[in-house]
Amino acid sequence: MPQKTIDGMMLKEMFLSGAALLERNRQSIDALNVFPVPDGDTGTNMTQTMTSAVKDLSGRTFPTVSDVANSVARGALKGARGNSGVILSQILRGIAKGLEGAEEMNAELLVRAMELGAETAYKAMMKPKEGTILTVQRVIAEELSAELKKTIDMTDLMAKIVSSGDAILKRTPEMLPVLKQAGVVDSGGKGLMVVYAGFLAALRGEPIDLLVTDEDAGPLPGEYIDDHSQLDEIRYAYCTEFIVSHPRPDMKDSEVARLRKRLERIGDCVLVIGDLEVVKVHVHTNEPGKAIQMALELGELDAIKVDNMLEEFRERMEKRQLQAALEQKQFGIVAVALGQGLSDIFRELMVDQVVDGGQTMNPSIDDLYQAIEKVNAKEVFVLPNNTNIILAAQQAAELTENKKVYVLPTKSVPMGVAAAVAFMPDAEGEQNAQHMQQAAEAVHTASITYAVRDTTFDGHEIHEGDIMGLVDNKVEVLGSDVRQVSLDVIRDMVHEDSELITIYYGEDIEEQAANTLAEQLEQQHPQCEITVYEGKQPLYFYLIAVE
Repeated sequence: MPQKTIDGMMLKEMFLSGAALLERNRQSIDALNVFPVPDGDTGTNMTQTMTSAVKDLSGRTFPTVSDVANSVARGALKGARGNSGVILSQILRGIAKGLEGAEEMNAELLVRAMELGAETAYKAMMKPKEGTILTVQRVIAEELSAELKKTIDMTDLMAKIVSSGDAILKRTPEMLPVLKQAGVVDSGGKGLMVVYAGFLAALRGEPIDLLVTDEDAGPLPGEYIDDHSQLDEIRYAYCTEFIVSHPRPDMKDSEVARLRKRLERIGDCVLVIGDLEVVKVHVHTNEPGKAIQMALELGELDAIKVDNMLEEFRERMEKRQLQAALEQKQFGIVAVALGQGLSDIFRELMVDQVVDGGQTMNPSIDDLYQAIEKVNAKEVFVLPNNTNIILAAQQAAELTENKKVYVLPTKSVPMGVAAAVAFMPDAEGEQNAQHMQQAAEAVHTASITYAVRDTTFDGHEIHEGDIMGLVDNKVEVLGSDVRQVSLDVIRDMVHEDSELITIYYGEDIEEQAANTLAEQLEQQHPQCEITVYEGKQPLYFYLIAVE
């Protein structure tokens, strides 16, 4: 018998299944990243985004598909990381628009949700690129609309989403030469299809274990971090947690399920996970004693913890009021950097907030938004310092209501440093932004790192372990010696107008080695001033700026 609609409960299970399957396939999606540098890759970024998206689904019931989709869209926007994560969040936002106000989803609404998912994602990109996750979502929507003439069965339509998406995904190397050169499909598109495969598995009642391709399966999305600081109001006062460490020998799975349902009647944010050997319980409730009493029926309790969230909330509000009472300055700066040395440099340049992140860890939209909000200034300049963070920073700026935010598209830490140095406290905001961006664009950055996989990229045959010299994120020099690659890269970067070379050495480089490199550069380029700083950045031996 055809399934003509999907209700809120089923849609919730579909999202949870998609998120879980994405987590289990994270490493294989990371491996598709055509750029061979050791970045925080697509699979990791999309997984963290999707985990944030479904965080509030666990332990809650939703009466409508609109409620489920809106919860997912809000969570994804807050937790989106990297370009792939931001695009995924926009697809989920579009799906939520398509289901706005709907109690159940039928075939027409499914098509509408897919269409708006594609439309919203394309609008979020200044220069949409075909052969990416955008193309996969758009083609799915187009072909699903045609399929509507053949069937209204939701399982059949979801199967069409998977088959259409997989087919266009295989064609992405034909659209992007860099994918064809590396012999892989688009990693973002692959991540999206893993999510949709999870949707289909939930609809069919299939366990996702049958679909796992990664051996190293991570935790399921139900294991979330309970962040009380994100609560804007307190409905239930006590965060109650404990473990049923020694269940009764005759305890049944049905009793664990019954405990979950009973806890949902006296609170929210219910989490009951485990097996017949140990059960972990979490609930926000006004009756912690009753929750504990219910669980005692299953066996012995351990690690009992009850936190008064009302008191935490009052303290948090007092701190916010105190912060708001302080005199607000005109300008502030937020910068992204990874490595204690780089963070210290930005702080010395009077940057107000330094967000941990960069090549190995992309901060989420919410991380950037919170940093902007913490700056007590009317106008805030944001320095993403990485191509994969610029889009998230722009989305964070859109969430900010009471401040003027300028996102400068700085693509490297040295560009961000140049921008911060160029800041003029007495200038107007727009003038400052232009001046800072001009200073950033005058900087060319060399990055010295190692290849994490065999590939062909930018016309270079690259092998795992090769030392790579990149100039403005483009591979220019390959070799086996860090110092020699550094010298070769700088030789090609320096020209007659170059005046300054700045070296930031990473956590794997000794100070003496950095100073020796600087001495050799002084001999080769006597017209340039050479400065050396300890950056302590991971994975990148050197970041070198030429101005």
